[in-house]
Amino acid sequence: MKTHLSFSSPSEVETDCLVVIALDRGEKDKPNVSLQSDDGNLKSAAADVLANGETTGKIFETTLLHAPAKMKAKRLLIVGGGKEKSFSAYDLRRVAGAAVRTLKSKSIRAIALVVPRVLASEEAVKASVEGAFVGNFDPDVYKSDRKDQKIESFTIIASGDQDKLQGAMNQGQVIGESQNFTRVLVNEPSNRMTPTMLADRAKKMCSEVGLQCEVYGAEKIRELKMGAFWSVAQGSDEPPALIIMKYEPAGAPEKPVLGLVGKGITFDTGGISIKPADGMEKMKYDMAGGAAMIGAMRAIALLKPKMKVIGIVCATENMPSGKAQKPGDVQIAMSGKSIEIINTDAEGRLVLADGLYYARQLGCTHLIDAATLTGACVVALGYVNAGIFANDDKMYARFEDALNKAGEKMWRLPLDDEYKESIRSNIADIVNSGGRWGGAVTAAMFLKEFAEDTPWLHLDIAGTAWMEDNKPWIAKGPSGIAVRSLVQFVQDFSS
Repeated sequence: MKTHLSFSSPSEVETDCLVVIALDRGEKDKPNVSLQSDDGNLKSAAADVLANGETTGKIFETTLLHAPAKMKAKRLLIVGGGKEKSFSAYDLRRVAGAAVRTLKSKSIRAIALVVPRVLASEEAVKASVEGAFVGNFDPDVYKSDRKDQKIESFTIIASGDQDKLQGAMNQGQVIGESQNFTRVLVNEPSNRMTPTMLADRAKKMCSEVGLQCEVYGAEKIRELKMGAFWSVAQGSDEPPALIIMKYEPAGAPEKPVLGLVGKGITFDTGGISIKPADGMEKMKYDMAGGAAMIGAMRAIALLKPKMKVIGIVCATENMPSGKAQKPGDVQIAMSGKSIEIINTDAEGRLVLADGLYYARQLGCTHLIDAATLTGACVVALGYVNAGIFANDDKMYARFEDALNKAGEKMWRLPLDDEYKESIRSNIADIVNSGGRWGGAVTAAMFLKEFAEDTPWLHLDIAGTAWMEDNKPWIAKGPSGIAVRSLVQFVQDFSS
């Protein structure tokens, strides 16, 4: 999708459809709907639907008008944004996505959106573009009768400093494209996204944007003594891949160095502790944390913050076979810690354990990992918030600020020392599963053993990496969560 910036009056813009947002500035029982534009011709074209109550301003409500008078646009789409007093960039992203999804289904290919007045122009431009890209993605790539319905041209109508607004639009496009790149990776079925294929996609992306990239196979993984990672990989006929992406911009300080570590289980059967058949097809998404790190590294390379970042993805399948590890086995991680395997379906923390330790060996001073790690996190937080765990309050505060700017929802969960009792082993140092109660927390406690004192955040995105239903602003399927927040975190940290 090509993006454009316009400073014309909305009624003077030639486009297949002009989009304007309607907000309700009234009280609870007295709606007072107004358009987010000062253009008199635009207000006149919408006057009747506002006056007769057809347009109420309710969020995601759409009203489509054809051949609006005194306007060069062929159509006018009014999209509700909810209450004006609470309207934010978070809402604008979703409203822009809803507009794109509404119009592309009508075979419209070029649209223009009027930036709402109630938000700062730069913030609004960036959020609009991000939301539009998210709304433009659909997962139906393998349907033989697929109709390629996409918005091809998206124009933002704004006012203000042209250079700053152009910069905001460019940032929004890079981040939106990178989030969709992540979604493309997660969307692929496991026979078309093996660990080797994921590594090839990462290498190609790194070549395109100027990142260093190295990919190691089974021999190197064993040479590095990554016993936790290898214990998962040994059960599959597909070779594993250790993907290392490095961003080292000229002029960046030696420290800090951020390590982004992603779980890349391209298919998770559960191993010997096999999962139920119902819903197992979705387990192609178990590499969403790794895909998020690949997408974030793409955006970071293009936006060029002055901070060193290393992305690490531990990619493998988790399969049952005669070679697979078994409950009761003891594995030795790269750090030297011994791990008793209680449940082979608790495999994500095993690959991350070696990924986190390896990131520290490469010189990372701060760590963030992302993983579709536990069903327990979904039980705790549902499909709305991802879980965050942190061993450093200062780093968490930085990330929380980035979350608020990026418009992604995550909720901090505890890491009290008492939880460590649940992962103690009688035969080894720790077990890989602390049991049913507090499962998301005990999984994080396991990972903390490998981050140790390095400032670290763990993002459990199990409930948010996959949209269970179609929403007005986003299609059912992969969400690309964490990309926006990770990029914002790096941009803020570098400055």
